[in-house]
Amino acid sequence: MDFELKSLSPQQATRMVCDALLVLVPDAFAGKGERGALADLVTGAIKHGDLESGVAKMLACYRPTGFAAPRVLLLRVGDGSATSVRKAVLAGVASLKLPGVKKLGLVLSLFDAAPDAVRAAVQACADGSYVYTATKPSAKARALRQVILGVAQVSGAVRAGFEAGRALVAGVEFAKEWANRPANHATPSMLADAARKLGRQPNIKTEVLGPKQVEALGMGAFMAVARGSAEPLRFIVMQYSGGAKGAAPVVLVGKGITFDTGGISLKPAPEMDEMKFDMGGAASVLGTFAALAGLQPAINVVGLIPSCENMPDGMAVKPGDVVTSMSGQTIEILNTDAEGRLILCDALTYAARFKPRSVIDIATLTGACVIALGGVRSGLFSTRDDLAQALFQAGETVLDQCWRMPLDDEYAEGLKSNFADMGNVAGRAGGAITAAKFLQKFTAELPWAHLDIAGTAWKSGAAKGATGRPVSLLLQYLLDEAATDKTRPATRASAKKSRKTTGG
Repeated sequence: MDFELKSLSPQQATRMVCDALLVLVPDAFAGKGERGALADLVTGAIKHGDLESGVAKMLACYRPTGFAAPRVLLLRVGDGSATSVRKAVLAGVASLKLPGVKKLGLVLSLFDAAPDAVRAAVQACADGSYVYTATKPSAKARALRQVILGVAQVSGAVRAGFEAGRALVAGVEFAKEWANRPANHATPSMLADAARKLGRQPNIKTEVLGPKQVEALGMGAFMAVARGSAEPLRFIVMQYSGGAKGAAPVVLVGKGITFDTGGISLKPAPEMDEMKFDMGGAASVLGTFAALAGLQPAINVVGLIPSCENMPDGMAVKPGDVVTSMSGQTIEILNTDAEGRLILCDALTYAARFKPRSVIDIATLTGACVIALGGVRSGLFSTRDDLAQALFQAGETVLDQCWRMPLDDEYAEGLKSNFADMGNVAGRAGGAITAAKFLQKFTAELPWAHLDIAGTAWKSGAAKGATGRPVSLLLQYLLDEAATDKTRPATRASAKKSRKTTGG
């Protein structure tokens, strides 16, 4: 989609040539001092009770007098906050999802739209019009091609919010596209090819390791999961170099199980098709890099994606097998369906070589997290208060929320094993927490956080499909970190001291 931002008065909006005009009307709008066809239409609709207060309440008008656009939709946005704007625009775009609406005018000129509201409007336009077509030739592709956002005044902050929104659209849709693909159209090798294409973008470099290289690294846990599949594993290493040379990077680690049968601990058949979404963490890392390519922020980022299938053939790892991780710690595999943590633990060990400022792993890891938080917030686990707060705040800013969960040492008791350094599961109770405690064993002194996105990466039922989360959260966190760097002392010595102090 093509987005454009411009200063646009209500009078100018009426002259905009487009297929539809979406006018955002705050509940506080009184129309005092406003002149012209748009102000008259809005005040008249409110006065006669045709446009009720309340987010997403709307009034559709066809060829109203004084407008160049044939379709005009008046849409309530409540207090004009980012949350209200997102909800309203999603509803408005859905109602205008017509073949004839290819160019949309989105008017935010009737209120003082904050940068986060502008960003939310851009994202909502894309989310509301998204159509998956990769393996569905009969699907009608998105008709909406161009969106012109009009605001009262284009300030530097508003422009930044708009640019962030546009980059997020690219990143979120990249993540959605790959997570939505069936497993036979999104194998580990295909994910690696997608990463290589991203590696052609400015400041991005991609390296792909195969089975022999992974074996040479000693990634026994990762290799154990891949053993049962005919599809060869791939370990994807991406580097975005936007910051100072030698500056410590943020490392993002995405779980890339392109299909999860459960292995020998086979999952039940109902809804097993949704296990194509088990690479949602990998998709979010790819999507974040797609967004970085567009924004080019001043920060260094590494993306690590261990990718394979979890299948139950004669070579598959068995319950009770003991494998040796890259860290040298041994793991008794008590349940082969707890495979995500096995590929992540080796990737986390690998991450340490980058001497990172922070490490964040992202994974559709546990059904227990879905029970705990549903599909509203991702589970956040961290050994660092500053890192946890930064991720939490980033999620709040971009409406991609998470919630911090505990990491008390007592939760690790169930991971004890008679035959290895640890087991890979600890029973049903507190399953999301014990999974995080398992990963913590491989982070040593790293400033580490874990995002369990099992409840937020996709939706089931009639709306089945990937959400693209938490690309928005990750990108905002990176932008916040880049902004923090600008306020730090310029000397290398001061920057080094600051990193030691904050760990972030």
